[in-house]
Amino acid sequence: MLILRVPPRLPWLWSGIALGAIGAGTLAAWQKFVEEVWRAGGFLHPIQFGNLSMLMGVLCLAGLGWAAVQNSRYKWVALLLIGALCGMLGSLFSGSRGGWIGLPIIGLVLYRSYGHCFSARVKFSIIGFVTLLLATLYMLPQTGLQQRVKEAASDISSYVTGEERDTSLGLRFEMWQGATQLIADRPLLGWGEAGYKSAMHELGEKGDISVAASEFGHAHNDVIDAFAKRGILGVAVLLLLYLVPIRMFASGLLHSNHEIRALAVAGTLLSVAYIDFGLSQTFFAHNSGAMFYAFWLAVLWGTYSAKK
Repeated sequence: MLILRVPPRLPWLWSGIALGAIGAGTLAAWQKFVEEVWRAGGFLHPIQFGNLSMLMGVLCLAGLGWAAVQNSRYKWVALLLIGALCGMLGSLFSGSRGGWIGLPIIGLVLYRSYGHCFSARVKFSIIGFVTLLLATLYMLPQTGLQQRVKEAASDISSYVTGEERDTSLGLRFEMWQGATQLIADRPLLGWGEAGYKSAMHELGEKGDISVAASEFGHAHNDVIDAFAKRGILGVAVLLLLYLVPIRMFASGLLHSNHEIRALAVAGTLLSVAYIDFGLSQTFFAHNSGAMFYAFWLAVLWGTYSAKK
């Protein structure tokens, strides 16, 4: 209600997102190359930090539609592109892999909203640049990207062959398997927080899942976790939390006013990114995940509504 009444000035909003992304990427680079930590985490868990850093970078890309119609458009475009790059690097240096899975869907939203603004030559140039950038990041051992990809492949291979279950991905598979068993037993109302932990411990003791996997308090997947703890009603509420904002912003994705369209794209990408993050992490179980979604949804929807 406050933002509807007094919406933030758009230069402040977009520069704030860009500076946040630049700050995240800079901090991650400092931790990675100066402090020489294995995975940069800022002051959060590396997964939370990396995904939120990526999200700020993605929101910078959403703001390019606004930047392109400003008087000082080249400066604004440059600032937001630097923010987008730093946000992605913050995610890369955190070693978080889950956020990268949803990039094709994020790219599709951006293309649907802004694709018609560019010629075929520019589109191919952008695709070529992004491909070259990703290839370069993969080939440079200092980024850790190549190592994380190899670790993922090794984790899956070890789990499928039964050689090792207690790897990063293997533990997730075990948690999902255990949570699925709990869902089958109580599909309507779920087990609750305490009941979930107790039941998972029992599955670990019986050998149905890895003992290490049974120690986690959530399932590392938002939908599975909601289903196991709060039943079908919990899943319905979570899906509404994702899908209602997407529906609310959808009408503005092709708006003739570029300022309004940029806000609609940012609001849509906020929910799309959270769906992606929730595939491999119970993102809403962390304070940082819940706070970022709640407040930025309020800021973006309030500003979008006020500008329409």
